[in-house]
Amino acid sequence: MTDPAPTAAPSAAASVSDMPFDTALAELQGVVGRLEQGNLPLEESIALYERGVTLHEHCARLLSDAELRVQRLVESAGGALRALDLTPDDAEDA
Repeated sequence: MTDPAPTAAPSAAASVSDMPFDTALAELQGVVGRLEQGNLPLEESIALYERGVTLHEHCARLLSDAELRVQRLVESAGGALRALDLTPDDAEDA
């Protein structure tokens, strides 16, 4: 039986950094599904888990960046939007 999803390759982490959020999330969901099904050899499970961690970190970073972009848009008193320059540390104070 052929395996529809490839296991993580050494260069897989580099390709994750170029993935759009929706693609990375879909792959992460697939990885989780395969791990939940079980019946995988130990090494393949570990490789999938590592891939999942990489995908999760990428998705979390993209979500954090998007949250900062949204927080930068602050409605002023006149109804116009203005951009504020926030860093992740500044976001907690805002």
